[in-house]
Amino acid sequence: MKLAAVAAVVALVAPADAGATRPPVALIASPAHVDLAGSGRSVVTVTNSGTEAAVVDVLRAGYALDVRGRPRVAARRASWLAVVPARLTLAPGASRAITVTSKLPRRAQPGDHPELVLFTTHALPGRGLPVRVRLGVVVVVRAPGKVVHRLELAGARVRRAARNRILRLRIANRGNVIEALNPGCPRVAVRRGRVLLATLRLPRRRLLPRTSALVDVVYRGRFRGGARVRLSPRAGSKCPVVGRGRWFSVRI
Repeated sequence: MKLAAVAAVVALVAPADAGATRPPVALIASPAHVDLAGSGRSVVTVTNSGTEAAVVDVLRAGYALDVRGRPRVAARRASWLAVVPARLTLAPGASRAITVTSKLPRRAQPGDHPELVLFTTHALPGRGLPVRVRLGVVVVVRAPGKVVHRLELAGARVRRAARNRILRLRIANRGNVIEALNPGCPRVAVRRGRVLLATLRLPRRRLLPRTSALVDVVYRGRFRGGARVRLSPRAGSKCPVVGRGRWFSVRI
């Protein structure tokens, strides 16, 4: 499963000159994500599109999403990745290639295992840089074995904001691969007894294996009172598999 480059990981420690047309240092990585099947290898090209030369350290880190889907650098116990070289010197406009290699440990758990390759700039010796940039590229290693797809609703409650009633749902990925929520599938069924009150569309979100996310969905129906909600499976090759989760009681 492909993931976008971690834009939120890019950090400017000090602002650049507001009058400059180009930043002193700006990194671009291509491809923006890497998928490796088992023990594999890929090449990532890094370009300095800024006006100053910089030293770039290439490091490995863990990757996670918070409950709102925002990417972050996470602590890792061990890495399945190796990167060569570990340091680059990039002149303005220059590009260099690094090799990313994955090596599965013995008895690797099947499924997707995301990590980060971090590119962090430093000043050349004797020269200062007005900015420091850190760019992350997500690398997803899929270990062979049985692939499990299963999304479940793990919790639900209602909060009110102005005149809106908002269902706050906790959706759990019980499987071992990255899953994508789409507006069309799965959906959220709202029932009163046997009566279907509404079918609500979910916002786009990615869930890493064995994690959960909080998702807000606005309910605009006229009904007031006790109801039940559950994820509703929807047919389609691009829809994640929804397990037979329980119904959750809410008051809307």
